[in-house]
Formats: sequence, structure tokens, C-alpha cells
Amino acid sequence: MKLQILSDLHLESERFSPQPAPGAEVLVLAGDIDTTWAALQRFAGWPVPVLMVAGNHEFDGRELDTAWPALRAACAAVGVRLLQREAVVLEDAAGRRVRFVGATRWSDFDLFGERGRAKAERAAGYFLQAAGMSRGGRPLDAAGVRAESLACRAFLDEELGRPAQGRWDTTVVVTHYAPSVRSADPRFGKQPGTASFCNADDDLIARADLWIHGHLHCRHDYRIDRPGRGSARVVCQARGLADKREIENYEPMKLFEV
Repeated sequence: MKLQILSDLHLESERFSPQPAPGAEVLVLAGDIDTTWAALQRFAGWPVPVLMVAGNHEFDGRELDTAWPALRAACAAVGVRLLQREAVVLEDAAGRRVRFVGATRWSDFDLFGERGRAKAERAAGYFLQAAGMSRGGRPLDAAGVRAESLACRAFLDEELGRPAQGRWDTTVVVTHYAPSVRSADPRFGKQPGTASFCNADDDLIARADLWIHGHLHCRHDYRIDRPGRGSARVVCQARGLADKREIENYEPMKLFEV
């Protein structure tokens, strides 16, 4: 199956017009498409199925408990399938069945282990304050983000542990947050703030064939060895921000095969 992957378009401020890639069989949106959600309309009538996981910025200034059903309705209205702790199986032109497992994942702040969690949570304070998210009428703090993240982790662990039993041939995981420190932005390296972007899900990567993520405004394409099996692939195809020169060498029409 040939996939077109878009993430971190930030169409609330960026000037970019997404176009269908010739030959793609599915479009995957890996989050941070538009804080206002208005640009979701651009994917109405897309020629192939569109799957999306929400990014953190999809919830800026919003109450999570009401935003989730509202975002799902906004996606459904334009034919976009939102995956939040859900899986769906799609069949390609050759009859191969691909299971897509999706969740935002958020940050559990354990990227550098339990000892590094407190520093990571403190480093997240600025981002969370700027985002202005809430839950239950209270600002969403690091503890709240961690709770969301662990719920996503539990879902991924359970779903990736299910036997195929002939229902799918290959598995693609889609998260907004990165599953490994290997996806850290080379501009900033490994520091407490990196735990707001990457999780230590390397053990889960080995149970997927392809893991797609966004959130980091840099591109990645690397492999994780799986003894006795072919390697698992990790891809980030984020666009990022033009004024920070993050769009240099960006290829929005590039296809990824699974």
C-alpha cells in the first residue's frame, strides 16, 4: 500500500495547499494540521481514504472532554477518519490488508526514565501554559498530559498484542508524538524538553511494521531491528514552519510503501 503522509502543516498560520499525491492509496494526517480545524475542509472529496490522528495543537485553548467529540464530528463531516485509540483495516489494490492503529499518544515524560520525569515535566510547563488546554474546567498540567499519554500507551500495547488471525497482513501505527529518542530534533538534542516530543516506545515499535509520527518539525526515516523478522520502519514527514526554514527539502508528494 502506498501512503502519502502529511503532518505539522499548521494551516492556521502557514500558506500551504495540500494536494493528492499521484499513486497514493491512503492519506495519513499525523496531527497539527490546523489549530482552528477550518482547514480540514481542504480534505473534503479527497480521492483516497484519509486517516488522521490529532496533534496537541488541535486542542489549543480547548476543553478536552468536549473537543474530542467535536473534532470527530468535524472530521466526519469532510470524510476524514479520526483515529483516537482505535484501529481500522484497509485493503489496497492488490488485496493486501493493512491495519492502521492510531492514537495521539501525548507525553508520559519518561523518555529519560523515572528519575528524569520531574525535570521533563517542569520543562513542559511553558508549552502547556501557552497551549491553554483544560480538562474538567481546570488547566491541563503535566500530570493530566501524562494520564492521557499512559492511556494511549495502554491502548497501543493491547492492540499491538492482538493476533492477526488472518484479519490483516501488516500493521501501521500512527501517533502524533514520536516513539523514540531517535526522532529527537537534532537542533536541540537530548534535553528535558525533548520528553515533550518523544516517548520511549521502542519496545512497541518492534511490534509494528511502520510507525508514522509528527510533532518534531524535522523529517525522519529510520529502521529498528527485529531479530528473526524484517526491520520496523519509523517515518516522520512533518512540514513545520516556513519562517524557521523548516520546510527546506520538504516533499509533500512523496510516497511511502508498506
